[in-house]
Amino acid sequence: MPANPFLRLLRVLAGAGRDDLRRQVQYLKAENEILRAKIKGPVRVTAKERFRLVRLARPLGTALRMVVSIAQPETVMRWIREADRKRPKKRPGVRRAGRPRTPEDVRRVVLRIARETGWGYTRILGELKKLHIKVSRSTVVNILREAGLPTAPERGERTWEEFIASHAKTLWACDFVQQRVLTLRGFRDAFLLVFVNVATRRAVATTSTEHPDAAWVAEQVARFKAASGVRGTMCRVLTRDRDQKFGRAFDGALRAREITPVRLPHCAPNLNAHVERFIQTLQNECLDRFIVAGTGHLDLLMREFVAHYNRERPHSSIGHRPPAGRAPPLRIAGRDGPIRCRTRLGGVLRHYYRMAA
Repeated sequence: MPANPFLRLLRVLAGAGRDDLRRQVQYLKAENEILRAKIKGPVRVTAKERFRLVRLARPLGTALRMVVSIAQPETVMRWIREADRKRPKKRPGVRRAGRPRTPEDVRRVVLRIARETGWGYTRILGELKKLHIKVSRSTVVNILREAGLPTAPERGERTWEEFIASHAKTLWACDFVQQRVLTLRGFRDAFLLVFVNVATRRAVATTSTEHPDAAWVAEQVARFKAASGVRGTMCRVLTRDRDQKFGRAFDGALRAREITPVRLPHCAPNLNAHVERFIQTLQNECLDRFIVAGTGHLDLLMREFVAHYNRERPHSSIGHRPPAGRAPPLRIAGRDGPIRCRTRLGGVLRHYYRMAA
């Protein structure tokens, strides 16, 4: 059986370069003109053939006049106009079936936050709720995927998905933060204490020291007691691990201020999940991005981060509100005011809010 000439032509075209294609098109055009000259009278085409010709001729534009040979160029252009008139037109005011597309301004906000911060969809969703933008979790995920952006945060680890179920506002947890700092004597280890309220997620941090002896640790209890005494969140029970730096002096100072210390079992970080998660957030979003030059620099970073964490950073477990604050009410912020970004530490920490319209 002889080979199909159309398949043979496709093989030739697939392996040809731009100059070869130009010469082949010129040859085919000449061949079509010769064949057309040998046919007497007009060439009749069916509706299906006309549809095929119109579909291929429409993208050619003005170049159509150079290649058409089966009919006059004006005839083929008339076919195109007739086909365009038969196209169904959208009726004004008639909404397409299915869910409406997410508004473009919402998409821009999601992509702006994602590109500027590298946050995952859960954290972005919290910022949107704080800005009074109502979208679903799946909508944020789809917007990120369509833009080719990752849906998970940059840190490479999954965040804690479950926390210890507790509703006691007077229950706090504490732990040490150890950080390498650059001094005149080289790199040294600096330590500070952080306390986190289990119910509100509010954080308190002490100043840092290179020598966390028993006396220094006991002194931090009075400072923590004063900082935690906010209405119903005053500390009554404090959980801690079995780090030897705490010691008996620390427990004695707690009991003297009517705080009950609770020592957790060995190798049980999940029982201290709230403060462990705070330290992970502190490292990922702040300390890992700096070369800390001494304890003074470390104290400055901690003050800025704790202020951002307590007043600006939303938390999903408390309705996407900051631990020590609340999102601006609608009567002040509204839905139409411009969105602004407040930065701390040279843009490392970012807070999005809406100006009054």
